[in-house]
Amino acid sequence: MLSGLAELHPILQAFLATCFTWGVTSLGASAVFLARQPSRKLLDGMLGFAAGVMIAASYWSLLAPSIAMAEEMGYIAWLPPAIGFLAGGVFLRGLDMILPHLHRGLPRSKAEGIKTELPRSTLFVLAVTLHNIPEGLAVGVAFGAVAAGLPAATMAAAVALALGIGLQNFPEGVAVSMPLRRDGLSVGKSFWYGQLSGFVEVVAGVFGAALVLIARPILPYALAFAAGAMIFVVIEEVIPETQQGENGDFATLCAMLGFVVMMSLDVGLG
Repeated sequence: MLSGLAELHPILQAFLATCFTWGVTSLGASAVFLARQPSRKLLDGMLGFAAGVMIAASYWSLLAPSIAMAEEMGYIAWLPPAIGFLAGGVFLRGLDMILPHLHRGLPRSKAEGIKTELPRSTLFVLAVTLHNIPEGLAVGVAFGAVAAGLPAATMAAAVALALGIGLQNFPEGVAVSMPLRRDGLSVGKSFWYGQLSGFVEVVAGVFGAALVLIARPILPYALAFAAGAMIFVVIEEVIPETQQGENGDFATLCAMLGFVVMMSLDVGLG
């Protein structure tokens, strides 16, 4: 499998990998067709798991290779990762201020970004879409880095990252479609918006791969940028959402489980 994937163009690799992550999001969103709605505790636990995966991926799949690549390319080892990491957080903060969105469980009056009259359901989907941009970017940059031929970037590590992101996209798909259904949308619309929130990963993944292929010297910055963007999302959005109810401890344990799963995938495969 890896040998066949390695023969493809890096942009095509990123496209296929993010189509996989999008597909898993769609699979999670399809849970809306089930008669029984999951409990708030289950949704919090699944989001906690996703947070743990994203935190682990940010270090093992992005920051650690960024540091190694900076050394290999003759940079000060810590400087490109530090700059890229902070830039990723600032970029997501900028999108957070501009893009209209509403986090799960909050009233319409708590919508963030530019003021708009968009429906509550649309604002909620936009919030998750914002969440998925750094995930797709991370996968794309990882596959683009492999093409650069640096020892710190391997096909197995890029595939492990795609698997980890895909794994945590399943609960995300559930966590989008189910609340939409509870808000009164039809089953079909709830599924449609749920899967659509993951499509941005394909766009961001192709963009990330293309960017690092065009400008190889920015690789350490780009990897750390994706890590910073993901950590911003986890701290600003995902973790607070899991702590709003009475399931904080359960969600925290699920986050630790997600962290261990992603760490094991990256170390074991990468």
